[in-house]
Amino acid sequence: MKINFKKTYKFAVKSALYISLFATGFVLMLMSLFYKNQLQHQVAFGIIFIICIYIFSFLVLQYRVERFIYRRVKKIYDDVSLLESTTLINQPITTDMETLSREVKKFATDKKLEIEMLEIREQYRREFLGNVSHELKTPLFTVQGYVSTLLDGAMDDKNIRKKYLKRAEKGVERLIYIVEDLDMITKLESGDLDLVMSDFNIVELIQNVFDLLEMKADKKKIKLAFESKNVQSVIIRGDQDRIQQVLENLIVNSIKYGKEGGLTEVGVVNLTKKKVLIRISDNGEGVEKQNIPRLFERFYRVDKSGTRSEGGSGLGLAIVKHIIEAHKEKVYVESEFGIGSEFSFTLEKAHKTIKADVK
Repeated sequence: MKINFKKTYKFAVKSALYISLFATGFVLMLMSLFYKNQLQHQVAFGIIFIICIYIFSFLVLQYRVERFIYRRVKKIYDDVSLLESTTLINQPITTDMETLSREVKKFATDKKLEIEMLEIREQYRREFLGNVSHELKTPLFTVQGYVSTLLDGAMDDKNIRKKYLKRAEKGVERLIYIVEDLDMITKLESGDLDLVMSDFNIVELIQNVFDLLEMKADKKKIKLAFESKNVQSVIIRGDQDRIQQVLENLIVNSIKYGKEGGLTEVGVVNLTKKKVLIRISDNGEGVEKQNIPRLFERFYRVDKSGTRSEGGSGLGLAIVKHIIEAHKEKVYVESEFGIGSEFSFTLEKAHKTIKADVK
């Protein structure tokens, strides 16, 4: 690798000037003592002397000091180059200490941030692999257990065979559900999943989700409702299927962690002329404050016991976040432990609002 050398002359210029002034003044003082009546000769001699001593001093100082500093600074650059730093390797070597100090400080700060990010990513990677392993292992072992039991002789009993095959099928369905969610979130993160944008009525879409999840909510006697009976419909611009998935995931989440006989409400709020806020609130378990920042992480569980009595892939909220961000919008969460939670997200309006009848 060829290293360029960025020269600085400030030190040599000033130092040579100080030496020249001192030497000339000293020589002129001596000449005035020994050659008192030759002022013209003294002035001419002084001019020639100061020019010569200045040039000589400048060259010596520039060469000697520059080489002295350069050798030591070059060693710093060589040591840094072992780290393959693009910020320092691609820059010319400078002997200006202020510039060098600033560059090294910036390099150290960038490296510190890079190391911290790598540590966070490594921790995230370990947690993610552990969570994926756990999520896949549970249904796999379930299916394996039922199949092994059937192969060991239970297959001869028609009733047991049918019951165990149905249970094994549920395990396989859960595996497919997890893999499909993983595939979707991977596509969302890599940008490979294209959004199909269209105009649609967000209130009608919410009502459709209510109808789809009505039976699930009835099992826990949870009521699904709008915050206002006279809610106005709003025409939204977005991917209708993906927004429906967001609503389903959030409402299913509120049912899953809601109290029996509780309430899940959905509000549609006009924020501005161009934006609308959709919020899903419940009076369920709520989330402790320290867990809120990690709710949208893949497979993150507030319940560390790892129980999955309610099912799910553990990717619902992560998918919600990525779909909303793919629409270039924001998702928010507020929760108070023991009182309930509220998830909300923004969407872009398409056309004017109209009145709509709500069940």
